[in-house]
Amino acid sequence: MAGRNVWGLKQLSLQMSCKKRNFEAIFRRCASTSSQVHGNCKASLLKKFNAKIPEESKKVCIYRVPAKLRQVEAKAYDPSIVSIGPYHRGDQHLKEMEEVKLKFFQSFLKSRQEGEVELDRVISAMEKLEPRARSRYADDVKLSRDEFIEMMTIDGCFVLQLLREVGGRSSSSLLQRWMLPTLRRDLIKLENQLPMIVLDELLDLVNANSQCEYSILSPQDLALKFFNPLLQRDSHTNAAGTTRMNEACHFLDLFRSSVLPEIQDQDRERQARMIRSVTELREAGVVLEKSQNNRALDVRSEGRVLKIPPLHIDDHRGTLFRNMVAFEQCHKKCKPDATAYLFFFDGLVNSADDVEILLYKGIVHHSLGSNKEAANLVNKLCREVDWDGEESYLHKVVCEDIDVYFMSRYAKLRARLVHYYFSNWVVGISTVAGLFVLYLTLIQTGCGVAETLKTLKENSFWSYISDSFILLFSRPSTPIVHKDSNKG
Repeated sequence: MAGRNVWGLKQLSLQMSCKKRNFEAIFRRCASTSSQVHGNCKASLLKKFNAKIPEESKKVCIYRVPAKLRQVEAKAYDPSIVSIGPYHRGDQHLKEMEEVKLKFFQSFLKSRQEGEVELDRVISAMEKLEPRARSRYADDVKLSRDEFIEMMTIDGCFVLQLLREVGGRSSSSLLQRWMLPTLRRDLIKLENQLPMIVLDELLDLVNANSQCEYSILSPQDLALKFFNPLLQRDSHTNAAGTTRMNEACHFLDLFRSSVLPEIQDQDRERQARMIRSVTELREAGVVLEKSQNNRALDVRSEGRVLKIPPLHIDDHRGTLFRNMVAFEQCHKKCKPDATAYLFFFDGLVNSADDVEILLYKGIVHHSLGSNKEAANLVNKLCREVDWDGEESYLHKVVCEDIDVYFMSRYAKLRARLVHYYFSNWVVGISTVAGLFVLYLTLIQTGCGVAETLKTLKENSFWSYISDSFILLFSRPSTPIVHKDSNKG
């Protein structure tokens, strides 16, 4: 029996020893694996830490539209018929326009009025310009050097010849009638831009021996003449005379600069509040006026008077403002002025009634099916746009003038009265009728009081008082006869 117990203890000890060795082996393997994983992770992080990340060029000005903006309205950012620059080069639906571009390219270099321009000079100038032009694009351009130079030359000549042929007119001999409005919209889109330095260089080459009237015009002047119909502006207004417009890096930047007011940096502050709706402003007594200023974004205020330049609303105007906002979202050097303007209008317009008031005032014009559609379009323009109110050029208008007046006692009382008693014609008529009845009641009461006063005037007031006391305290004139109970 004792031997059997000893044998069992030996077996148990042997099993425990085996389990211990297995556990130690597993632990060593886990430690080795953990060490290996740690080493791989460390090596990967060190590699990424020491990697050279290419710095964004300070001269970048042509960007891809952020995905969150594109998902709201993708067609607003993609060209419809023509590709300019590298981003949409080769897109299948744009290839039909390549032949038209070649016609403009040839016409630009072989104009009879100006004499033939040597193609070698153009190519040589574009070769020198290629590194600078390529650095203007935010995304890495996959085109080779020769392909990029060819793209700059053909696209640049096409654009300049188009601007010179059309000028302030509405047609070109090389274009079908429907093409021109679509080309205007395509050439203003952010992803469809050429650097302005390319256009400047090409125009300088052609203008060297030119006797044409357009030789004295810069690409900026030609572009403004071409793009002004986008906002229903006169083609002879807003010549590129300001420094900001002369320094524009492409057409979208140029057109954006042409609609901005002249605002000093010290006038910009954080706009903590949104403007109230047109209905609320009118109820409080704010006067809305159509401004005669030709710059669409030049909103001003004088006390409780709000002056707004006219705005033409349709689907195409939405495309223009969407691309302006996309440029401001990407480009660090420009202020978010178009963004602030759209948020301003988004606050003004909350319903079809607000649009109707603006239509009546001549501030808004639209070619949409209804006022509700116009309101929906305005409200949709700011969707997925991030803006914290910083550096707003509308700070003084919204926060200092209109909001201060809106919070005054008079404005609050007026707004409450108008909202509850004159909100529409039915309520207004009921209110007027009630006031009229009250007026008649007051007249009737006044007439009664006047009649009483007249009676009091004809008879002495104190005589009424004395008679009252006499009647109160005098004995009856007829003596009271008591029956004698002792008599039968």
